Amino acid sequence: MKIRHVSNGVFSTVEHIEQTLVAPAEGFYWIDADVEDLVELQPLFGMHDLAVEDCLNEEEQRPKIEIYEHHYFIVINSIRFDDEEIFLRALNIFLGKHYIITVTKQKINELRTLKPILWEQEVSRPDQFLYHLVDLVVDNYFLVGDRIDTRIETLEEDILMHTKKSHLNEIIGLRGEILWVKKVLGPQREVIATLNKKELKLIDDQLQKYFSDVYENALKIAESFDTYRDLMGNLREAYQSSLSSRANEIMRVFTAITTIFMPLTFITGIYGMNFDSIPGLHFRYGAYVLLGIMLLLGLCMAIIFRKKEWL
Repeated sequence: MKIRHVSNGVFSTVEHIEQTLVAPAEGFYWIDADVEDLVELQPLFGMHDLAVEDCLNEEEQRPKIEIYEHHYFIVINSIRFDDEEIFLRALNIFLGKHYIITVTKQKINELRTLKPILWEQEVSRPDQFLYHLVDLVVDNYFLVGDRIDTRIETLEEDILMHTKKSHLNEIIGLRGEILWVKKVLGPQREVIATLNKKELKLIDDQLQKYFSDVYENALKIAESFDTYRDLMGNLREAYQSSLSSRANEIMRVFTAITTIFMPLTFITGIYGMNFDSIPGLHFRYGAYVLLGIMLLLGLCMAIIFRKKEWL
């Protein structure tokens, strides 16, 4: 657990947790905690049992906001994409008048990259901290969306150029990841919409237009993932069409080869009959002449098929 006093974007370390129970003369306290630290934090800040239970829950948390008398409990999901799997990590936030507590199970990059923003914007209130954190989380969805878009384009090119069975697994996997994120985007959008309301006493009214901008970005993200879902459906159709086209191509080649060998088989069938009166049967070079005729006939048919674009 790390305890910091933040004033005008400047951080200073606080050694004792009891110091954070009293509002500072300037700025606010930021407590960056792990889930194990809730045992100590809950009685000090009066955290509700249900909120603490949500933080400790092993299952993925649905984004939400709960209003309590002296603080708000907010859950939003950070996102990360490694080109194969999308990871959503719950970011639990307790917002008070003079403090903000972030509780995570894993390391979240947004908390690390947030510090320069707080210093640049000279942040001195916990609601400002909350705005910049939520804005950064939402912006990362755009970055992940761009990578998903690039992955879809690459996959489409690979399917059109060289269709493989492994492509179907990639399509199914990526589509499942996109649908999974879509289930989170709806509740998370509602959380941001709630932060945009004037009724929240712990959030300054001047931040409303800023949260409104974040909400618009959340809407754009939801629309983008709707588009990605549709693109994955189109990609699956393209894969199936490519397989059908490839199968037709193979069948066309096999049909052409069979057609070429039909007259050759006819000739060899005739000379395989048990008759002595077949023309050229006793000719010294008859076998070579016959093989030459068969070879010439096969080449002529192959050339004709090539010109007609049957091969």
